[in-house]
Amino acid sequence: MEYSCTTTDELDSIAESMIKQHPDARVFALFGKMGAGKTTYIKSVCKRLKVTDTAISPSFGIINEYETSDKKMIYHFDFYRIKSIMEFLDLGCEEYLYSGNYCFIEWPEKINDFLPVNYVPVFIDEVAGERFIKF
Repeated sequence: MEYSCTTTDELDSIAESMIKQHPDARVFALFGKMGAGKTTYIKSVCKRLKVTDTAISPSFGIINEYETSDKKMIYHFDFYRIKSIMEFLDLGCEEYLYSGNYCFIEWPEKINDFLPVNYVPVFIDEVAGERFIKF
């Protein structure tokens, strides 16, 4: 499905649709250029999953962990700054991807060989203030 939106309220309903359309999926890989709105979209997804923490970009820490109201964990990765696959492995990120918890990955192309076979690709593009999201 492909969606377009211009407000964050619309992002919330798209996020809800994505979760409903992929009820068994746990790993979502977000592809898009810098500034396309990957983190903003993940914030909307986290809101729909009832995250009790504030979702923010993990650019410098590479991974953020969020807890939901029912005490489940959600992992948010930003691999933009990793320099090698060894850094990914040294951080133990592979274990998170197979934990059974939701994982949302920004810049997944940096770890392409380690993505689970059943991940959901999410493509985000922004043109003139309008976001296009496809999953």
